[in-house]
Amino acid sequence: MSISFTQSRISRLKREIAAIEKQSLDEKQKKDKAQAKVKQLQKDSKKSTLPSDLSSKLTRINKLNEELTEINKKQVDLSKLLVSKNAELKQALSVTQQKKSK
Repeated sequence: MSISFTQSRISRLKREIAAIEKQSLDEKQKKDKAQAKVKQLQKDSKKSTLPSDLSSKLTRINKLNEELTEINKKQVDLSKLLVSKNAELKQALSVTQQKKSK
């Protein structure tokens, strides 16, 4: 591989890593918001006296918990992808260093 090819590969990997990190941060923010909503709904449901209101809140809590499960799965996938991309980047950087030292 030529150095210019390796450099473009490194640049691409850095952009992909930055995008994955941003997506991971976005997912964390979604998770934080959903957890806050769940806490608030749980607090409100303890105060609720109407059965229909309570049922509505419990349904919403269940939906938020499903959303949290999906977010957790996505975060795991993003984390695995990030580890993989960082390993690729490390390898590409070591190849570049080897070529420069020759």
